[in-house]
Amino acid sequence: MNKTNEKTKKQVYTLDEMKDKFIGANGSPLREQYEYDLRMDLLGQMIKNARKERKLTQQQLGQLLGVQKAQISKWESSANSATVDTLMRIFKALQADIHFKVSMGNKYLHIQ
Repeated sequence: MNKTNEKTKKQVYTLDEMKDKFIGANGSPLREQYEYDLRMDLLGQMIKNARKERKLTQQQLGQLLGVQKAQISKWESSANSATVDTLMRIFKALQADIHFKVSMGNKYLHIQ
């Protein structure tokens, strides 16, 4: 390989390697917070998508739940301020099911 090819060859990193480098190792407090925030952002996006699928405005969903439009907006941008009970109420109002999966090692716990 000549020097020109050596300079243009780029290192490829996986997403996990990038997270390790820039956010912190898996299990570190900063990485755990990042992963939590990401999950809450995705949950908020699911609320928004379900609301739009039902053709409801934030105002209308707020009326169904007895909260202001601003609260719906807050949950849609990140659901980290919502309790499990609130999430259940939101999805019930949207006529959508929500399922929680609990795992312990390689085993999943189910409610019967």
